[in-house]
Amino acid sequence: MSRISLLDRLLEPFRGQAITIPPYDGAWKPDTRLETAAPVAVLPGADTLARDAAGGVWASAGPVLYRLTPAGAEAVETYPAPITAITGFQGGLALALEDGGLILRGGAGSRDLRSAFPRPVSATALMEDNGALIIAEGSATHKAGDWVAALMRKAGDGGLWRLEPDALRAEQIATRLAWPSGLARAQDGSIVLAEAFAHRLTALTPKGARKLLDRIPGYPGRLSPALNGGWWLAIFAPRNRLVELVLQENHFRADMLATVPQEHWIAPALSVGHSFLEPLQRGGVRTMGLRKPWAPARSYGLVARLDAGFGVLESYHSRADGRRHGAVAVLDLPGQTLVALKGAGEIVDIAEAEEAR
Repeated sequence: MSRISLLDRLLEPFRGQAITIPPYDGAWKPDTRLETAAPVAVLPGADTLARDAAGGVWASAGPVLYRLTPAGAEAVETYPAPITAITGFQGGLALALEDGGLILRGGAGSRDLRSAFPRPVSATALMEDNGALIIAEGSATHKAGDWVAALMRKAGDGGLWRLEPDALRAEQIATRLAWPSGLARAQDGSIVLAEAFAHRLTALTPKGARKLLDRIPGYPGRLSPALNGGWWLAIFAPRNRLVELVLQENHFRADMLATVPQEHWIAPALSVGHSFLEPLQRGGVRTMGLRKPWAPARSYGLVARLDAGFGVLESYHSRADGRRHGAVAVLDLPGQTLVALKGAGEIVDIAEAEEAR
């Protein structure tokens, strides 16, 4: 390496050119509270959580809708495509399907509102809005379950829609978003969205977009209200310097996407360790049969509790050596705080961990 090249490397952090990711520090300080949380239900593919107006608790895994009871998860209905989002709506439920379906499920039966859209919209999140629905679309060119492919192709074509069910009319209210995956309402009434690929929370106001929280050390997903005020944020995968490097190397990434099976891409994941062909960083090699909890990871378990202004108060972790990875949804209930772990295939309760803090 020449002296000039060495000098360039030393100066990269000061020029803003070095590949860096935010550390797990402060309110993000690692612990094992998610890893040691109380089990509620084993549910392979656990994805969404919601509560209806009558107090019923619902979950989904793939195309199956479940009702959660003290006895476990009871299958209620199977749909023709995977369920990608649920919210309580008009006394019942609104469910989004990966193929673009949008089902209103209530006492009078079900109806599909997909015809309100000019094209199939594969929703990643839903939110009730004064009798209407706000729908987050991760990407106009990728289905909700294809987030890894969308990330590695640098898709930035996500959007927000507002649907009036009675008028059967959907209007697109935001475009060019970096995989919006969570929705909330701020105290000032603005829509707050989690942009997973930009690692931030953004408020959409009449004056434009405003950052509320950035430099999140992972890919933020669904937002849900906390009973004592504030919000819960599920972070479904960690950031990784090797992945960040691959995202910058366009030629290498194009070759990888064209020649390597997707399950072996250098990319974030909801869970890892299923094949010896998976990419492995040197720091992640097992030594004496053990993996270091601070090892570089492509999957991780992380949930954050936010204040009313969307600042981070605390976080719950399942570290690199754990198994409870891929947190995709949180539902706060009296006496319980449920977390759906799609990577681990189960639902756990972190309420006792909150009390022990």
